[in-house]
Amino acid sequence: MTQRIAIVAGEASGDLLAARLIKSLQALNPELVFEGIAGQEMQQAGCHSLYPLEKLSVMGLVEVLKHLPELLRIRKSVFQHWIKTPPDLFIGVDAPDFNLPLARKLKAAGIPTVHYVSPSIWAWRENRVYRIRKSIDLMLVLFPFEVEFYRRHAIPAYFVGHPLADEITFNADHRKARLALGLDTERPVLAVLPGSRAGELARLGLLFLQVARTLQQRNPALQVLVPVVDEKARTTLEQLAAGQVPELILQVRVGSARQVMQAADRILLASGTAVLEGMLSGRLMVAAYKVAPLTWWLIRTFGLLKVRYVTLPNNLAGEELVPEYLQHDASHAKLTAALEQLDELSPQRRDYLMACFHAQYRQLRLDASETAAQTLLEQFPCLQPLS
Repeated sequence: MTQRIAIVAGEASGDLLAARLIKSLQALNPELVFEGIAGQEMQQAGCHSLYPLEKLSVMGLVEVLKHLPELLRIRKSVFQHWIKTPPDLFIGVDAPDFNLPLARKLKAAGIPTVHYVSPSIWAWRENRVYRIRKSIDLMLVLFPFEVEFYRRHAIPAYFVGHPLADEITFNADHRKARLALGLDTERPVLAVLPGSRAGELARLGLLFLQVARTLQQRNPALQVLVPVVDEKARTTLEQLAAGQVPELILQVRVGSARQVMQAADRILLASGTAVLEGMLSGRLMVAAYKVAPLTWWLIRTFGLLKVRYVTLPNNLAGEELVPEYLQHDASHAKLTAALEQLDELSPQRRDYLMACFHAQYRQLRLDASETAAQTLLEQFPCLQPLS
């Protein structure tokens, strides 16, 4: 009898997490079969994709509304598919607004459900925890403080560490990374990461390029690198730069984000998983984020944001290790000044930041994918090898 796992990811970072989990589960039970909504990484790991992952890569309250009919149609379709051919387990990887309602229906139909990567309910929309309790049998979390939050609400949760911490070398040699990228090892490097979603590129792309231009004009030796997820994003950024900041000398690289971060002296990036990766790499950063104006109004008016900081390193530390600028504060002047101030840090402040980053790195480095896979097989015996 075939043992099947249904698995859905919603964006590039979820695709990577899910692919690593699939490989670890296959190592424990090679007979497992996977299908769901998968990106390139998951498909390469052996997951059959029912819909392209890009269909779910939408963020923001207002932005989702434009795509809501299609998202609902896709969710209904995969639900009906799995009701007709029930899997042994459903795993939602991130994408909580899509995955948790789907999980709730599948759980009601008797299918065990897991969510991998807690939504930031401790940060905003905390009331979601009650719906989560009705939707899942188990939560796999990436950060230690999340376990107690879920246990207070009677939801089984396991801290498995973060897969990125297992793969990244802390404070790797700048020179080696620059040589691998064909850069001048003696000239400074600024990494610019405006995000992987189309909306992020639209709101932050030009702003980030303008900041890079100003810094390069002030220091002509500055090498500017922009890593992107695919050729489409590369074309978008190159056309934007050529049309709006033609004097900026930059290199756009596809699929080299980690190496670009390791080569960098400073990083300007969109708030999200990339900030965590920058911290794990031991690099100084400035983070920014913008959403649609109506989305921001809703967040501020109804007090949806429950934490002081939005970036994970700052939340884990309880203090601002990474300067972060949101919405109107994410301006050309403020971002430029913040990046220049990184060069002016005292040795004591720089050492303190690196010590904090390294402490977080050690805490999260737990062989996460293997730990998560082992936890799933322990909690769900139906996934154990049949022979």
